[in-house]
Amino acid sequence: MDAQQDRRQRRQQDGRHQTGRQAIVIGGGIGGLTAALALHRQGVPVRVHERAESLEPVGAGLVLAPNALRSLDRLGVGGRLRALATPHPAVGLRHPSGRWLARTSTSALEACFGDMIAAVARADVIAALVDALPEGTLRTGSPATLVTPGSAAEPAVVRTGDGEESAALVVAADGIRSATRGLLFPRHPGPRYSGFTSWRTIVAPDRHPATAGEVWGRGRLAGIVPLADGRVYVYGAALAPAGERAADGDERSELLHRYGDWCAPVPQLFALAEPGRVLRHDVWDLTDPLPAHHHGRVALLGDAAHAMCPFQGQGACQAIEDGLVLASLLTPATDPAAVLPAYTAARLPRTTAVAAGSRRIGGLVALRSPAATCLRTAALTLAGLLPARALLGPSARTYDWQPPVLGGVG
Repeated sequence: MDAQQDRRQRRQQDGRHQTGRQAIVIGGGIGGLTAALALHRQGVPVRVHERAESLEPVGAGLVLAPNALRSLDRLGVGGRLRALATPHPAVGLRHPSGRWLARTSTSALEACFGDMIAAVARADVIAALVDALPEGTLRTGSPATLVTPGSAAEPAVVRTGDGEESAALVVAADGIRSATRGLLFPRHPGPRYSGFTSWRTIVAPDRHPATAGEVWGRGRLAGIVPLADGRVYVYGAALAPAGERAADGDERSELLHRYGDWCAPVPQLFALAEPGRVLRHDVWDLTDPLPAHHHGRVALLGDAAHAMCPFQGQGACQAIEDGLVLASLLTPATDPAAVLPAYTAARLPRTTAVAAGSRRIGGLVALRSPAATCLRTAALTLAGLLPARALLGPSARTYDWQPPVLGGVG
């Protein structure tokens, strides 16, 4: 028997006794860390491999909708993040002239959805998840690559800096350009450019804006989200060719060029940005849903499974949901290969619907002709006259989602 056959035989033997063996998470973003913490709560040994040398704070904010907050409550970190959220009296949508198209109070939002919408720094969410994990769970500066996805009879195999490791479960949270997804579904077309580029940064004005929300113009928008400690998360999205960047590399100047004549406080907030801290990324999404969110002993999660446009603010929220649902199906006595079809059944229809909704909103933002934008403005103004429950009702299917109860230890 040669060495390769010997390794295969040992893997098969290991595969027959995979119950309770470790899970490996590829990627230390919000989705990967959520999955790791949820698996830990279920009593499943887990290790996270993150390619970056450290989890550097990213200068961007995150809106945690009720569906995500409830999930984080299940993990014991929701309270910490709720305490960081800054209350503000109202949220709304405006025209670049400053005219309100629709506006509602945050108390109406909470009454409609049964919970708050918490705006926090993305770095705070990462810190809360990492702090809740056992020491040594997260390994930074540790790229990991799927070698084989495994099967009911064989473990999955992942290559790390320590060599090849077997796992009962691999959670692929390796982002929109997921190498794991490409290996598992080589015929899938992958992400497609949405037509939008986006900017994100956090600034510290003298005082908070009175209202959070967005301003919609022709083929572009700007958003304002107050955070804790007097900071404000501001962002923009605009139609642009893929790969285009500011000619002089100064994305703050690009923001002022595009939004300088918009209503206050949009240009004033963008002017406060530190040029080197304005993040610009093109927006890509998986327009074509995957046939499944699993293969063998591998579960795809977050952007690796269902990268979506940001126009509903649900990208990270859906990744958090993924982690809860996946872990809820597992205990130390459960073979992951047996339950991963249930993970796909639970997540694929929901994430496909949420991604399609985000794409539809992006289509409205993309309107540029005077006639089309005039009709859009009129429709949004009429919608703004509706009672709060009628105005917010379309979001209920997304926000009302209830996370499964975890039954493991923590």
